[in-house]
Amino acid sequence: MDKKALLTQIMTIAQEAGEAIMAIYQRPSDLQVETKDDQTPVTEADLMAHRHIVANLQRLTPEIPILSEESDPDAIQERRTWPKHWLVDPLDGTKEFIKRNGEFTVNIALIENGRSVLGVVYAPVSRTLYAGVPGFGAIKQDGQGKQASIKTKPLAPFKKISMVVSRSHPNPRLDSYQQQLQKLAPVTTTPMGSSLKLCLIADGLADIHIRLGRTCEWDIAAADAVLTAAGGRLTDLQGNPIRYNQKADLFNPDFLVVGDSQIDWLKYLPTLEN
Repeated sequence: MDKKALLTQIMTIAQEAGEAIMAIYQRPSDLQVETKDDQTPVTEADLMAHRHIVANLQRLTPEIPILSEESDPDAIQERRTWPKHWLVDPLDGTKEFIKRNGEFTVNIALIENGRSVLGVVYAPVSRTLYAGVPGFGAIKQDGQGKQASIKTKPLAPFKKISMVVSRSHPNPRLDSYQQQLQKLAPVTTTPMGSSLKLCLIADGLADIHIRLGRTCEWDIAAADAVLTAAGGRLTDLQGNPIRYNQKADLFNPDFLVVGDSQIDWLKYLPTLEN
């Protein structure tokens, strides 16, 4: 199955998982929240979406192993031997889900040889879906099912800069980077949860995101594929592309997300290298 045909089926799986999440999200009763060993929250919606996605991926591509945030520890150990695998966050932005602010997503990515080569990000509350295959382009589907191609926004010459920041994970170190950007042009900031931050950049609605602090590979892989397909770039703070399944742990380095990949951002943000 070619990736473009596969993408359509992954879009459906993500939307179905989103419907299952919304059935729980819209219940009037309180959510049942547990704390995992890493001190992150998990809800029954995370687990329900996980089971739906895994079952359907196994049916669709039984030859490709799956790593989900909610996978058992054995899968996390085994994945180092996989040249190709599905990487899933069944509910990215659990904190936003618990707060009921709508800024959470379903993330499904296909990883090949350390690269994210296909990605789907679905926002259940708005019913907005982003999908992309690097080399073939990216699309956005709105809540009415209308699809359109998306591209990142060219920024030079600098007139104004839109910076999207984490809603639930602020970091005071960002202040110095924002001050450097202010020397180039007026900067506006937009708080946002989950992988929607990267999708805003892919859609040309924001220009830059700098993430400092712990994230995991499943948090960004799907949106990385969408962003790259739309013309953007995700790198570490030294300008190296993020690679997946290359080390013992699943944590990402601090990273930089930009829409205009032609700009040498390290030239304007030299302290990123420190």
